[in-house]
Amino acid sequence: MGMKDLFSVAGKVVLVTGGSRGIGEMIAQGFVENGARVYVASRKTADVEATAARLAKLGSCIPLTADLGTEAGCRALAAEVAKRESKLDVLVNNAGANWGAPLSEYPDDAWDKVLALNVKGIFSMTRACLPLLEKAQQPGDPARVINIGSIDGIHVPLMETYAYSASKAAVHMLTKTLARRLARQGVTVNAVAPGPFESKMMAATLQNFGDQIRESCPLKRIGEPEDMAGVAIYLASRAGAYVTGVVIPVDGGILLES
Repeated sequence: MGMKDLFSVAGKVVLVTGGSRGIGEMIAQGFVENGARVYVASRKTADVEATAARLAKLGSCIPLTADLGTEAGCRALAAEVAKRESKLDVLVNNAGANWGAPLSEYPDDAWDKVLALNVKGIFSMTRACLPLLEKAQQPGDPARVINIGSIDGIHVPLMETYAYSASKAAVHMLTKTLARRLARQGVTVNAVAPGPFESKMMAATLQNFGDQIRESCPLKRIGEPEDMAGVAIYLASRAGAYVTGVVIPVDGGILLES
């Protein structure tokens, strides 16, 4: 491979969980437009089919319905991909949930739902996809797992999202633990820790604190789809082939002010 192809992901098979909207959709579109064959998975069939139909106009995108809050759901999704593909080059573990409530009212259900999807779901999904990932790796070109963490797992967030911030810190540590274990099997595992991006999950925060967030950000803006797609493509391409076990904040410098 020449240097001009450093960031190529053309022909790679990619699975993006939680791919019907928000950060997952941004990443999926980046891969689609750069020549990958992309599977997007989401719990809501209508949503994921609508997103895939839009992205399929730009390249190759296939919708799959999955509930990744259970191990059975993760295994079922991996099996669906295995029916269609002999290998999986890139797994993007993006599916996640948030829950905000005052400390005195924070429900037990929130912990169960958020940790099951945000942490256990990543573990179960990675393990279920491992046979497909191992088939994709080649000398100098490992298979890639990209976990979506959050800067809220690195600093203390504005909102009272106790389970979410704890879960994202856990994602970052799980990423490092899996990276060490899977490197010998030809699979890299890295995490991206987004700052504020336009998404349904962030909508309330941006509505209430958007101006404050922009002002506190050294780069004075909210993240854009290209910012998220760019870091995922870097990690999935030859350019990122020697990187594993890292957490990359994509936050316009917000952590510098924390």
